[in-house]
Amino acid sequence: MGFGSYDESEQQQQTADDDDDVEAVNVHENDHDGKMSFESDASTDELVSQLDAMKDDPDEEDE
Repeated sequence: MGFGSYDESEQQQQTADDDDDVEAVNVHENDHDGKMSFESDASTDELVSQLDAMKDDPDEEDE
């Protein structure tokens, strides 16, 4: 065999061996159904004004 050549049977065997090492990923393993709530002493108006202040802050730049 010349440089860069390969035996096709070796290539097929290598591909088959690689497939055996692959582990399946369960993307739904950590799904959660439910509710989230929180309590705050701040009023809605106070929270909105804090949000407006954060939006208007010139020191904060979008990354």
